[in-house]
Amino acid sequence: MNYKSPTLRKIQLSQNLEEKARLLELAGDPTRVRILCALYQYEDVCVSDIAESLNMTVSAISHHLQLLKDNGLVETRRMGQNICYSLVNSDFTKKLKKIVCG
Repeated sequence: MNYKSPTLRKIQLSQNLEEKARLLELAGDPTRVRILCALYQYEDVCVSDIAESLNMTVSAISHHLQLLKDNGLVETRRMGQNICYSLVNSDFTKKLKKIVCG
């Protein structure tokens, strides 16, 4: 039986649905969620500070941050000899904050 409700409308999916799914998958990793929450709390956080705060190695944090940077979620800024990360100011990162950090 193929009953269709008269009020049923065709669901309009945005053209960038695949990109959104990719970004959500990227942000779905538990380590990256912890990193994102740290970046939401503090602006311009250095890799070593994140690593210490999360009790992880600098290389592990750097790997995750590079993935986030490559996908446009974070940006870098050099502060002396350190490279610090901050979240890109976008609608997506604002909405993501509500999801991952409550």
